[in-house]
Amino acid sequence: MVFDNTGLEKVIIEQELLKDVMNKHGFAAGGHWDYERITYDFKYEISEGIYYLRIPGYALKGDIGANNATIQLMDPYLGKHYYPTGVEYGDDEVYPDNLVAHCNLLIERITSEIKALNTLSAH
Repeated sequence: MVFDNTGLEKVIIEQELLKDVMNKHGFAAGGHWDYERITYDFKYEISEGIYYLRIPGYALKGDIGANNATIQLMDPYLGKHYYPTGVEYGDDEVYPDNLVAHCNLLIERITSEIKALNTLSAH
């Protein structure tokens, strides 16, 4: 499930600021990065299964591995984990309404905070 037109897909932010915001809201990059791309995950463990809200980004300049990148965020997406195959994102997946509502809330909070930080750092 892709969350379109959230405003995050328009965000360009320095990596250190992004890291602080994402950690504050319970997201972790873990091993989901290389030198040009990064994905922050929020893990849900609920009775219906294990789900991941993912917020990806890529470096416009700098190096993610060196923690000095300027990152362009992309559309967040939600997937369900299946053992042993991994996370599935297909259109045939069914997501609980309360899960989707919480994902939307997290996305809104992160978007607002990042926009406020970017506004402050621009002045």
